[in-house]
Amino acid sequence: MIDPIFQSDGYQLARKLLDAAALRQEAIASNIANAETPGYRRLDIAPDFAEQLKSRLETGELARSADSVRPTLVQDVHARSVRPDGNSVEIEHELLAMNRNAVEYEFLTDVVSNNIKQLKLAITGRNTGA
Repeated sequence: MIDPIFQSDGYQLARKLLDAAALRQEAIASNIANAETPGYRRLDIAPDFAEQLKSRLETGELARSADSVRPTLVQDVHARSVRPDGNSVEIEHELLAMNRNAVEYEFLTDVVSNNIKQLKLAITGRNTGA
């Protein structure tokens, strides 16, 4: 009975974006940790992840095939080398990305939490507050 709720496109989209935000945080942490490593190339989520999500959402197949769409880390091909040794990590960029990612993650956790709260309200008939 509750399976359709958790199979909705909105819920699955939020879940997949949360996965991507968590993985992006790992990439940012790795980038910051390696800011002084010669030859290190910055990591980020593969651009095709967003394209896959968009495509599945537009065709209405996201809920059915959500498990087949997974974010992966790749070297950022658009990042330019900022040091003579080939390192492509810009600390300022990483700190801004970390802050933006934290805001996105918080928003997405609110979306998922509200989904679960609505389900709980429907089951119990009581609002549990904040």
